[in-house]
Amino acid sequence: MSTKIIDVLIVGAGPTGTTLAIDLARRGLDIRIIDKAITSFPGSRAKGLQPRTLEVLQDLGAIDEVMAGGSNYPLLGFHLGPLTIPWRMIARKPRQPDIPFPSTWLIPQFRTDAALHARLAAFGHSVEFGSELTGLAQDARSATARVSALGETREIAARYIVGADGGGSAVRQNLGLGFEGSTHEDDRMIIVDAVTSGLPRNRWHIWPGRAGRFIGACPLPHGELFQWMIRLPPDEKPELDLAAINRRVQARIGTPRVVLHDIQWKSVFRPNIRLAEHYRRGRVFLAGDAAHVHPPAGAQGLNTGIQDAYNLGWKLGQVLAGADEGLLDSYEQERRPIAAAVLSLSTKKYEGIAKLDPSSVRRGKDERQLALSYRDGPLAQDPAARTARLQAGDRAPDAELVTPDGRPSRLHEAFVGPHFTAIAYGDNAAIALEDLVWPVVGAGLQRILVEVSHPRYAQESFTDPARTFRRAYGVAEDTVFLIRPDGYVSQIAPPAARTRLQAAVALLTPSSRSFASDPTGYAGRAP
Repeated sequence: MSTKIIDVLIVGAGPTGTTLAIDLARRGLDIRIIDKAITSFPGSRAKGLQPRTLEVLQDLGAIDEVMAGGSNYPLLGFHLGPLTIPWRMIARKPRQPDIPFPSTWLIPQFRTDAALHARLAAFGHSVEFGSELTGLAQDARSATARVSALGETREIAARYIVGADGGGSAVRQNLGLGFEGSTHEDDRMIIVDAVTSGLPRNRWHIWPGRAGRFIGACPLPHGELFQWMIRLPPDEKPELDLAAINRRVQARIGTPRVVLHDIQWKSVFRPNIRLAEHYRRGRVFLAGDAAHVHPPAGAQGLNTGIQDAYNLGWKLGQVLAGADEGLLDSYEQERRPIAAAVLSLSTKKYEGIAKLDPSSVRRGKDERQLALSYRDGPLAQDPAARTARLQAGDRAPDAELVTPDGRPSRLHEAFVGPHFTAIAYGDNAAIALEDLVWPVVGAGLQRILVEVSHPRYAQESFTDPARTFRRAYGVAEDTVFLIRPDGYVSQIAPPAARTRLQAAVALLTPSSRSFASDPTGYAGRAP
């Protein structure tokens, strides 16, 4: 009796695993997602979503619920004796033509999880909670997970398995992959979500202490909850009952008016700074905290994990549709250097907080993750693929355009969906784009024309009256851009360089005996 083999099994239903599940589900793949927890994560833990992550959530269709469940960050309020000094940690910037979400968004993790789980449900999938991975095996055809649920053990076979099951990843441990780095056992922090009275909600309150032993209270949006952070001295046993936490807080801040009431979630956090030696072994991958864990500074860990999933999802879809298996190797090659750089940034920020370094508190362009690039990756090897502003491997910027029927529109709206996007700027680029052949299997191709006046195409062309596309993309002449499903530039070429364009297509797509344009997205499975 043969066991059914699904396409992808995802282990771990936090933001990383659920992002991947949504991306694969909208490609029509046969997936399952399991989590050993009995229910969704209840805490606020990772509460900052960066601008690049908000772009991902827009593409996945979860942005409205995320925006409704969060807010901009409040000013910090540093309490120094009787004085409270306001400090803007995150600058609020206006929406820009090339950046639709300019600021970091404050939202507790339990609301982010809820938004993602709701979006997954819209595709007809749900998380199998209470299902724990206890073993793992693989061969040339599939990988098989042994799963314990409701006192029974069963096996789930999949073409691929992705471990998004956190820093203590059972998937990583079963693979025997090293997790290089350190855990600071003597540096601990109590984190508590609690209804709090007597404290204004217009500040993220900080009471500095010696050797970085601060207490902080961040108001969580749309309710009475604060996230409290209490950094402990070495070797002190943490007391987590409500009365003990209130005694500690009131003794430190010097006022009995501030009172924590209902505790909804609590944890003792130890900073981990770790990076997996590899992100893949055979048919099994790691993503999110299973591959890298970060100190709690700069709001980087959750965001990096979501973008791991966003990078891996379309590649799994393409390979399952018949693309070369080597495409999956680019996942580690692109994402692991990013994680290493982000770990360095967040570690530096966390160490600076202990020294009360103002630059460690302030958040800027590095944290927003908009400038992260795959320029040195294996899918961006054409040195000629560049303009005055962009290079293959860079994030594709947004732009404010006008539709053929005169309505204002944003370029990123055309990116929404599991497809690739090809943009032709100028008449000759439009002609070249029409000749571009595309496989009928795998992710489809959305073709966008900008500033095309040729009579054959003019009725389909967007216009760029404010030159926002021209500035953001650095174009001065006819050019074709090929954009990956995860919103990064794959190829930039003049209309005459059709061989270069077709070579980029061959690198990213399944081979097929018949080709056609399919603007609708995922076009079915390879035979």
